[in-house]
Amino acid sequence: MTEIPLISDPNGIILPVLVVPGASRGEIMGPHGAAIRMRVAAAPEKGRANREAGKLLEAFFGTAVMLVAGATSRRKRFLLEGMDAATVQRRIREEWG
Repeated sequence: MTEIPLISDPNGIILPVLVVPGASRGEIMGPHGAAIRMRVAAAPEKGRANREAGKLLEAFFGTAVMLVAGATSRRKRFLLEGMDAATVQRRIREEWG
């Protein structure tokens, strides 16, 4: 598996995410190219899909997250607060090999 390119930030790690809205249920699907692909049930209206994506990431990584780029795009960047790159990559490998 190719490692996801992560960006270091003084407050944690920035993770690239590809969000597909309007799915039957929300789930993190795993690595997809240079990002994590996820589906959310919420429509891309008034930030609903972004909020759902953030909640799924918070549950998966066990930390607070914040959308830092891509509010109106399918390609987004979320800050995983207080995490380091090695921990994020290890968690991804544990789940998807």
